[in-house]
Amino acid sequence: MRRRQMHMSREAQNALLKALQQLRAELKATTEFPAHVLEAAKDAVDDLELPKKDATHLPLFTIDPPDSKDLDQAMYLERRAGGGYRVHYAIADVAAFVKAGRPLDVEARDRIETLYFPDLKVPLYPPSISEGPASLLPDQVVPALLWQHDLDADGNVTASTVSRAKVRSKAKLNYAGVQKDIDAGTAEEPVALLREIGRLREAVEAARGGVSVHLPDQEVTLVDGSFRLSYVAALPVEGWNEQISLMTGMAAARIMLDSGTGILRTQKEQDDQQVVGRVHDFAKQLGIDWKPGVSYAALVNSLNPADRKHMAFLSEATAMLLKAEYTIFRDHHLPEHTLHAAIAAPYTNCTAPLRRLIDRYTGELCVAACAGEAPPPWVLDALYCLPCDMARGKGKLADRGAVDVAEAAVLKNRVGEIFEGTIINTEVENNRPKEGIVHLAEPAVMGKITSGAELVLGASVQAKLTLADPLSSGRQKIAFRKV
Repeated sequence: MRRRQMHMSREAQNALLKALQQLRAELKATTEFPAHVLEAAKDAVDDLELPKKDATHLPLFTIDPPDSKDLDQAMYLERRAGGGYRVHYAIADVAAFVKAGRPLDVEARDRIETLYFPDLKVPLYPPSISEGPASLLPDQVVPALLWQHDLDADGNVTASTVSRAKVRSKAKLNYAGVQKDIDAGTAEEPVALLREIGRLREAVEAARGGVSVHLPDQEVTLVDGSFRLSYVAALPVEGWNEQISLMTGMAAARIMLDSGTGILRTQKEQDDQQVVGRVHDFAKQLGIDWKPGVSYAALVNSLNPADRKHMAFLSEATAMLLKAEYTIFRDHHLPEHTLHAAIAAPYTNCTAPLRRLIDRYTGELCVAACAGEAPPPWVLDALYCLPCDMARGKGKLADRGAVDVAEAAVLKNRVGEIFEGTIINTEVENNRPKEGIVHLAEPAVMGKITSGAELVLGASVQAKLTLADPLSSGRQKIAFRKV
């Protein structure tokens, strides 16, 4: 599932600055880096050695939000002689700057991942690296892990490999601009091919039973002293771009499985029939027709995230049915479970090393395997600690916290009002059947709800707003009472 983003207008950011600062303080998230880490970053840049392989002739391009500077991926797409496609996909080579056990590495293992807030981000690495010589910004020669994927005419991958190379991106593009050019037929072929290849990969994904969900982003504005919430649907180009990343993560997983050592992002389907039954009941209560014999993947692919009830189902059912974790293996002792259920294939994180700790390690494992070499000792030394390290990441807490602040702001002047809503989760498994989560019909926000009687998953209810305070300490900033 694509990460759902929270956007705020400048006016809304300014009005909620104190609440956002409080959220960062609660998470102990700071944009500041210790002096010795900044000094280490300067030394890493000064000591950089570029790879011998020269791929600067490839006219790579990036596609990111307009204000992004920490660019992890760049691509160049072309047709192959005789049919099919070739995808060149460059990933920032963070290991060229960050050495195991040194200050940059120690700091990164504390931060784990970049945290995103509506007004700023708290980076994994100092911007002097992540927004400079390690980033795939245009017109600078940088080290990269350069993937090459060959695809047949139907979009199936026939071969993948990765090696270190120095590259130079030629253009920094943004989603809206690329979508406009592709739709107008004015995009140059390497860019226009993103739609062609992306659609083929989406068809391949559907055929294997994979699921890609693109929930709309939330946008908060301040108009005449009142906060307003709206939703912005993802552009098709965002899904096509994601398919290139997914394809690379699947290729990386296969390379590591073949080599016998690696880190997979696995996800098992829930086999607890009570939970499965609750999800089916949830769908029924929301008016979603889940016919017998239809798989969860097929159902999800038929839903429309723009429909508020569908969005409520997609937001909660995936979390209830699918549990993700990192799975480590070494020396050809392969794990029993290797699949990522939503992707319907083995998969790993490897395409965002500037923003996620683990990607630095998976990239190294793949480069070594493709070169026929043993994994670097520093990767093997850290291997079994990485799942616990990643579990300490605060990305989901930051995302959810920002949403809570925004939704509390939207409702803060409406305490005491009664809203129509749907119960999308209950605490029955924690022996608190009278507590749960309600999803309002309008505005489409979520909050904790309590009741004098047991709550029923998927039931329509009237919910009285009892709390809506962006500055409320801790997680609970919105609360309802069932009428």
